Amino acid sequence: MRTKRRYILARILPYGVQVDQKQVYLAVIEAATSLLGDAASGLAQPAVVFCEGGYVVVRCRRGTEKDIAVALATVTTVADERIALRTVATSGTIHALRRRMRPIQHLSGDGEVKIGETYFAVYRYPRQKVDLVEKGIKHQKSLFFTEGDLEER
Repeated sequence: MRTKRRYILARILPYGVQVDQKQVYLAVIEAATSLLGDAASGLAQPAVVFCEGGYVVVRCRRGTEKDIAVALATVTTVADERIALRTVATSGTIHALRRRMRPIQHLSGDGEVKIGETYFAVYRYPRQKVDLVEKGIKHQKSLFFTEGDLEER
């Protein structure tokens, strides 16, 4: 008899980061192994089905989806790129998860802002979310604000 699978949809943050599917798979396996151990990770059989449009879909065995969702939350880097994986939904089919995927539309008004002596690129998103990414080559950091935070400055 075939084993039943569950699929976990996770959002890749910050928005717009391009990551390789194989690198995401390696990061998920490492997170699951370090959190759950070799035996439980092998039992769960996590695998990255696809990685596109700011989302990643991870397949696992039924009954282990909560453990894998917790492991996804512990992922902090993929191929030296700082990211976070936030679980959006869990389903028995990929088709149901594809309906939950919403493309991110950048709003107008992106530009540049100076905080202290540092310049940041501004990226605005729906629901009043604003990301500030430090300009420069080394030690790049991201700050997350809302529209109200920028108006106070």
